Amino acid sequence: MSSSPSERSETPSGDLDDSFHVFDTTLRDGAQREGINLTVADKLTIARHLDDFGVGFIEGGWPGANPRDTEFFARARQEIDFQHAQLVAFGSTRRANAKASEDPQVKALLDSGAPVITLVAKSHDRHVELALRTTLDENLEMVRDTVSHLVAQGRRVFVDCEHFFDGYRANPEYAKAVVRSAHEAGASVVVLCDTNGGMLPAQIQAIVHTVLDDTGARLGMHAQDDTGCATANTLAAVDAGATHVQCTANGYGERVGNANLFQVVGALELKYGKKVLPEGKLREMTRVSHAIAEVVNLTPSTHQPYVGVSAFAHKAGLHASAIKVDPDLYQHIDPEQVGNRIRMLVSDMAGRASIELKGKELGVDLGGDRELIGRVVDRVKERELQGYTYEAADASFELLLRAEAEGRERKYFRVESWRAIVEDRPDGTHANEATVKLWAKGERIVATAEGNGPVNALDRALRVGLERIYPQLAKLELVDYKVRILEGKHGTSSTTRVLISTSDGSGEWSTVGVAENVIAASWGALEDAYTFGLLRAGVEPVE
Repeated sequence: MSSSPSERSETPSGDLDDSFHVFDTTLRDGAQREGINLTVADKLTIARHLDDFGVGFIEGGWPGANPRDTEFFARARQEIDFQHAQLVAFGSTRRANAKASEDPQVKALLDSGAPVITLVAKSHDRHVELALRTTLDENLEMVRDTVSHLVAQGRRVFVDCEHFFDGYRANPEYAKAVVRSAHEAGASVVVLCDTNGGMLPAQIQAIVHTVLDDTGARLGMHAQDDTGCATANTLAAVDAGATHVQCTANGYGERVGNANLFQVVGALELKYGKKVLPEGKLREMTRVSHAIAEVVNLTPSTHQPYVGVSAFAHKAGLHASAIKVDPDLYQHIDPEQVGNRIRMLVSDMAGRASIELKGKELGVDLGGDRELIGRVVDRVKERELQGYTYEAADASFELLLRAEAEGRERKYFRVESWRAIVEDRPDGTHANEATVKLWAKGERIVATAEGNGPVNALDRALRVGLERIYPQLAKLELVDYKVRILEGKHGTSSTTRVLISTSDGSGEWSTVGVAENVIAASWGALEDAYTFGLLRAGVEPVE
């Protein structure tokens, strides 16, 4: 249990003082995103990631409102030894015309054992009268009574003023009265919420500045992203004097989401020079972002600032030439500061610098050989004209690069022929069978397999044929498969591009195939996938 607000000045680990708060609400507000359904185990895992990242507060949910959140708080107390964060329980002010000390919802907040409690309070006069169906004066008393009761019980209290900015525009004096009531009753922070997400940065900055001057309360900011300005609005509030920011991992949240924790923290640490995380934790940002995305079962956004895999990806040859001289010329920060890395994308826009830097990234030293680099550039442009893409298929590009650098293709097997058959049966089902004929280590191999589709059957046949000779292939698993029609004007005879992602359990790589039909394109991508898998396993080619 925490001490009272006046006694508490540090996070549990003593890493940071109490002058600025990073408050995460992924487990409550973020969980309201469409498509996210967190189990108690999920919430515990995310809480550990957030604590490891170093946020000051983790809002775990609304105990008493549903069994899942109640169980989460009970288990979190027993199972998580928080090193940096304090656990926060969320709830509302007491009911109208009642006492906070007798309100069962308020009691559930205390029973959660959380040292910090966030109360949501109405600050828009119309919401008070239409949603709570009570008077404006009674709403102020609900805030005062609930805050003072929880503070008396030794809890630190934050108050979220719901719909604050819309309420301020409708009735500024009443909105400020709610802030004063919470502050005077003992709330450590009064959080101004842009609940509908409709505000813009200049508006936020002006209102926060005025409220701070007029109330003397310590202010926080909670921004929704309906105008795409949640991060900017949060930083505008900081500019105006707010010292508490509420965010969610990867911007998860209701409708289009909330202020993104990683964007806000990145800006505060790297642009504002504020130390808001424990030492060294900023470098964990990309890892934590992707780890939480895995838990919620959403693909990480590739173009997310700071932590996306494309955040420091460079495609234009002009950019690559400059980066070769000095990476800072086309990057706003060193990606290693946030645990990310530079990526050079290879495409028909690539120049010599792009190829040389990409080779270095893949561990292939081209040694400044202008003739070799020129051949690779020409080969890439020629292949991309045919429909290949290498910016999303690093493994296929590395095979091409090594073939040019070594003067020969990596060949672990030679294909004589392959075929795939799809049989339409009278009962409406389909049978998929594939046969491959190939040579490996001087031996002719014929293998047949069935699958749940023609590509899967080919994959299995290739595996059946080669695993005896190359047991390393047993670890390989096709984990993603994408098809794109490149020339729609030709209809069913269009050029098809297939991208395949393969894993060996410890890493993942992507390969590309292009042909006039999807099966042949898939076969090309499969060949590269198996070849790269053997290269990765350290197997020496024999042909």
